[in-house]
Amino acid sequence: MTELFIKNMVCDRCKMVVEQELKRHGLQVNDVHLGLVHLRNDIDKQQRLELAEGLSKLGFELLDDAKSKTVEQIKNSIIQKIHHSDYLDIKVNWSALLADELHQDYKHLSGLFSAVEGITLEQYIIQQKIERVKELLFYDELNLSEISYKLGYSSVAHLSAQFKKVTGQTPSQFKAARSGGSSRRSLDTI
Repeated sequence: MTELFIKNMVCDRCKMVVEQELKRHGLQVNDVHLGLVHLRNDIDKQQRLELAEGLSKLGFELLDDAKSKTVEQIKNSIIQKIHHSDYLDIKVNWSALLADELHQDYKHLSGLFSAVEGITLEQYIIQQKIERVKELLFYDELNLSEISYKLGYSSVAHLSAQFKKVTGQTPSQFKAARSGGSSRRSLDTI
């Protein structure tokens, strides 16, 4: 079985597109996760080059070096927890969670992430949470108190202060301006 690490897979639609591309190249897929694909068989150098080119045209990147793979695993774990979970625990211990999921020392993971991405893990987690808040505000299905609870903030005031610090707007200002629509970012650009 072959493992492939693929950058910019941030949602179920990404998984579907990547799986279609793998099948287009005649590869037998066992399973597809955010950032990780298990193939039933090995692929040769030429297949890998062609797949890398095909994925690149779709906005994905086939990763080869261990550092990039680890950083992508970190990102996917954070995205999965923030964007694809019903509720975040207010006491989520990101260092323990990431160290446990990746079977590596958190200090090493944190240093590697900062070196590769140019921001700290904490800043990345905050950016992801703010993008999720924007999404929830944009669709207007939950009030700010419900969003605060859903994303594990200690209070609405904490969420609002962090939102304003990151975006320069209060959640209410963002919600009022949402018809302009261009202030949300796609997850693969964060």
